[in-house]
Amino acid sequence: MSADPQDAGPRRRFPSSFYNTITLAGTALAAISLGLILFLMALEALSHEHKPYMGIIAFVILPGFLVVGLVVAAIGVLRQQRRRKLGLPSTDRLPRIDLNDPAQLRASVLVGTGGVLFLLLTGFGSFKAYEYTDSDQFCGTVCHEVMKPEYTAYQASPHARVGCVECHIGPGAEWFVRSKLSGAYQVYSVMFDKFSRPIETPIKNLRPSRDTCEQCHWPAHFAGEKMVIHDYFASEEGNDHWRLQLLMRIGGGGAGIAPAHGSHWHMAEEVEVTYVSTDDKREDIPWVRLRLADGTEKIYRDTEADFDEATLPDHVLRTMDCIDCHNRPTHHYNPPSRLVNTALQNGVIAADLPGIKGLLVGLMEADYATEDEALAAIDAGVRGHYLDAYPELAAGRGADLDKAVAAAQHLFKTNIFPEMRVSWRHFPDHIGHLTTDGCFRCHDGNHTTDEGETIRRDCNLCHTIVSQERISGDLVESLAGVEYQHPEDIGDDWKVLNCSECHGG
Repeated sequence: MSADPQDAGPRRRFPSSFYNTITLAGTALAAISLGLILFLMALEALSHEHKPYMGIIAFVILPGFLVVGLVVAAIGVLRQQRRRKLGLPSTDRLPRIDLNDPAQLRASVLVGTGGVLFLLLTGFGSFKAYEYTDSDQFCGTVCHEVMKPEYTAYQASPHARVGCVECHIGPGAEWFVRSKLSGAYQVYSVMFDKFSRPIETPIKNLRPSRDTCEQCHWPAHFAGEKMVIHDYFASEEGNDHWRLQLLMRIGGGGAGIAPAHGSHWHMAEEVEVTYVSTDDKREDIPWVRLRLADGTEKIYRDTEADFDEATLPDHVLRTMDCIDCHNRPTHHYNPPSRLVNTALQNGVIAADLPGIKGLLVGLMEADYATEDEALAAIDAGVRGHYLDAYPELAAGRGADLDKAVAAAQHLFKTNIFPEMRVSWRHFPDHIGHLTTDGCFRCHDGNHTTDEGETIRRDCNLCHTIVSQERISGDLVESLAGVEYQHPEDIGDDWKVLNCSECHGG
């Protein structure tokens, strides 16, 4: 075959259509991106600590630049070919594949090998990007400011070894796609500082718990009761201790294994509870519908709520699932009183430091602009209080005060996040009824059917108090149950008031 006149001159390793500014720029971009990807992969493999941003750059950002570079290079070649076809000045002729020509052979081998390598790297990179965006590190540390509260609480939770995606996405492609579309908006919100402080809760598009929680926790197989012990300390100088032992009627059943019973009766497979909430936190529930497997249907209406049932079509009817009670199963922000009670009971804080319970709770509950400000205030508040009120104790028990300060600071850092305005106040926990209405959202004695059947306000529906060590030191025990006595003398007010009215903070 005769030589192409335009190929005269110094021999080139590739056809002349490859030699143009656009193609060379695209090739350079692709080559640099590929080199950086390989370098970061090697660096990550040899590193003892895995950095979340490394994964984003290596498997999400740089592959994008690699693709852009290859596309630009191809555009340059095609442009040259088009100009040649139109008779415009160009630096090449339309390529003719002649494998006997060493230059074209090299170009064909390069393009073929590069194409296969590109497909392999693209497939691997796509998989790694998918894998990384599903990792706990990606969910918790990439948007550090936004996700710090959630990730910190997650690491200290009973579900710390359960991947974020197991609960927030679950199996199947549909919810994976939904999560990535939602995530795209979240990225925009972070980049342009559009996210709310605190993050809004509950998550409105969270996947139903039957597809996530119940992959491990199946209420149909729950049965029986569970002993729970609560220790409390008074806020006065003596930090007086008292204790409750409760036999929790967890129950469960259904699906032909056992009759549905106990608190998990709500989740039995033959029971469907649907409700309307008139507030974003699902605290105010004026309308409840119960459907049973035999077709029975009952409507309970809150007689004290200002709710027009004619507006029912305008409201979201939510089918009750695990998250309606266990609404903080992992990202749990405890109130200071509960945290200090636990620390005192476990000896992390010396219980004989006068007034330590009330002091620490007061310091932790105060409003702060930043975490650093809060930690400094806790340190200064504890030391200043004992120097003023108990100078001899401050001089002789410095180690105990150091432990109390360190414990309180740790509890604050893992439960309260001033910069994101996150605390137990903004994220009510619906399990129980001490700091929020919890069970009493429905079990308030006001939800009644037209036939007069009421959702009962009866503590014994969920638990029996088998032992109470009272603040006086008296111990009252009975397997049949003992009558609760409030630690403070408030008469029978505790029987008609919700606990959260005083303890809700």
